[in-house]
Amino acid sequence: MPTALLLALRQIGDPAFRRPMLLGVLGAALAIVLLLWGAIEAAAWAASGDAAWLSWVAQAAGGAVGLLLAWWLFLPVAAAIASQLVEPVAAAVERRYYPGLPPPKGASVAVQVAFGLRFGLRLLVIQIVLLPLLFIPVVGFALALLVSAHALGAGMVQQTALLRMDMTGARLAWRRVRLSGWVLGLLLALMALVPLLNLLVPVLGTAAAVHLLHRSTGDELRESWG
Repeated sequence: MPTALLLALRQIGDPAFRRPMLLGVLGAALAIVLLLWGAIEAAAWAASGDAAWLSWVAQAAGGAVGLLLAWWLFLPVAAAIASQLVEPVAAAVERRYYPGLPPPKGASVAVQVAFGLRFGLRLLVIQIVLLPLLFIPVVGFALALLVSAHALGAGMVQQTALLRMDMTGARLAWRRVRLSGWVLGLLLALMALVPLLNLLVPVLGTAAAVHLLHRSTGDELRESWG
């Protein structure tokens, strides 16, 4: 699995990656700004009517909470962005590393969009539910990271597989690469915790998932990739 991510990193300068990366950066920036604004406004509303200094303290605390939420909830943001970037990134990877493949004939656009929405919402709920674990030193954080990494890896792999197979095939693909996919999800989840580096997660995750599927699936499954 590390090979899949390394191959994705080697292609990071591909012109075909630039537009998806730009869209990912803009999407992430918008999400972070909205989270910060919402947290500050909520704090200001809660402190309305109090002394000016208390309102200022509340807004500062709201900003700190907003930053924490933006940091921890970046994974669902990355998942939502990745679901919109799968096709161009996957096409660029296949063009460079797997030439000669037949044109993709996967699930319908409606199925892919529906899966992308479920993927992002599911990861959002998981991250919110796991948020209290961050206050349990080491063990809580590690457990939260492992759970969210599994959800991220499963979503990334299946979303990418849907370009060349139906939902049943995508689930089968995930079962065959579950361990590698979980490791990929863990590495991406760790990257998502590092500011600036986290902006590469949607593109690198998609590209790595393409490599993982092509290199890890068996002949029987590979025959369905057309």
